This record gives sequence, structure tokens and C-alpha cells, in this order.
Amino acid sequence: MYQTIKTELSDGTFIITINRPDKLNALNKDVINELGQALDEVYQNNDIKAAILTGEGAKAFVAGADITEFTDLDAKGGAALAQVGQDKVFSKIENAPKPIIAAVNGFALGGGCELAMACHFRTASENAKFGQPEVNLGLIPGYGGTQRLVQLIGKGKAMELLMTADMIKADEAKALGLVNYVFPAEELIAKTKEIVQKIQTKAPLAVGKIIALVNEAATASQTGLSNEVKAFGESFGTEDKKEGTAAFLEKRAASFSGK
Repeated sequence: MYQTIKTELSDGTFIITINRPDKLNALNKDVINELGQALDEVYQNNDIKAAILTGEGAKAFVAGADITEFTDLDAKGGAALAQVGQDKVFSKIENAPKPIIAAVNGFALGGGCELAMACHFRTASENAKFGQPEVNLGLIPGYGGTQRLVQLIGKGKAMELLMTADMIKADEAKALGLVNYVFPAEELIAKTKEIVQKIQTKAPLAVGKIIALVNEAATASQTGLSNEVKAFGESFGTEDKKEGTAAFLEKRAASFSGK
């Protein structure tokens, strides 16, 4: 049914696996579209009680967006890209009435970190690494990263990670509150299933209300998300974006002009 993801339903748990290991599971338009369809299944299929989102292979959960799709986008196109992703996937995950847990099995960078943060909580393998490296491309996060990272780890550390593009390892991510548990890679899915199955023994309607109310207390504000989309689009109209994406694709250091 799907070309870029795999799905499996067992004992009420729906496992969604992003399946582009040769591209480190990078997000492209096809992945966004198919994730949106899988999330519709989560919402509509009464046999699905909870979902786990993970990546194929041992290296990456999602190592970012597919930069090759960025090269020809202007400000309007960049804003549209961010809005479509937020509408089809990221907000749909955050507001799902059923638990959706990220099992981060390697690199979770850029859009991958944002994808994990949109989930209701996160587990990670010992080799997982998190980061928001968009500033290296002359860009900013466009899928909620500037909002959700602050909520999860606090303003000061979020500012640092967003501005430096530094990566953090799984143990630091746990210490900061970005992930709830760190497991050996070979145990990640099984241990995450155990947590999900415990939740499945609780009252489903009550769990759904908990998700909605916790989101109301802590979620990214719609104003913040809308402003992020606007600023993300504006970044695509800069010379720095052209230089940053060209340098990435040419595997060289970028030289930014501030224009």
C-alpha cells in the first residue's frame, strides 16, 4: 500500500516505520503524504489503540528533510512546504486522540527531531542523537521545532541548540526531558511496546481527554506555529538559504553574508 513507510498492527499497537534507510529516512513529499494517510488510519480504525513511530535501519529515525526538494523553493514555496507538513502530519500527531509514541532509533535531526517532538512522548536507543541543524542551511525549523523544543527542554537550552545546530546524545536528551527512556537498540521497540500496552489497559476516552488537556496546558501555540511558518518561508527568500543549501549539497562549508 505504501512506498516510503511500512505499517504493522498487532494487539492494538500500530507501528509506523519510515522506510528510506538508504536516505537515512529523510522526509520528502512522499513520506509526508504517506505519513498523513497512516495517521488517518490511526484516527479512523477502531482496532488501533495506540501507535509507535520509528525509522527503518540502525542508523536513523529521520535524519532530516530531503534537502534536494529545497533548492528551487522561494519564500512562498517554503511557507507552503511548512504549512502542508504541519497540517498533514505534525499537528495531526500532536492532537491525535490516541497515544502516538516516537521510538527514536538513531539520528533525529531537523524535521526528524520535530517529528519526534510532535509525538506524545519519546523513547530512544542508546545511539540516538537529536538536533535542529537548519541554521547551517540559512534556515529555521519549519515543523514546530522552535515551539516544541522550548516546551520540552526550556528556553535557554533550546536557544543554544537552535542557534549552534549542535547535536545531543540520548543520555543528555533524557536528562533534559526530551526523551523519557533510553534503551539498548535491540530492545527499543519491545520496551516501547510494553509502555504502550500498559496505556492500552487504561480507559481510552480518559486517555484521549488527558492528551487534549495536557496539550492545552503545554502545546505549541497556534500563533507561534503560524509565525514559524511565516519566518520559515521568509528564510527561503534569502541569499543565505541559497548558499547554505548549495554548500550542503556540495559538501563544503557555507559562507553566509547575512542577506
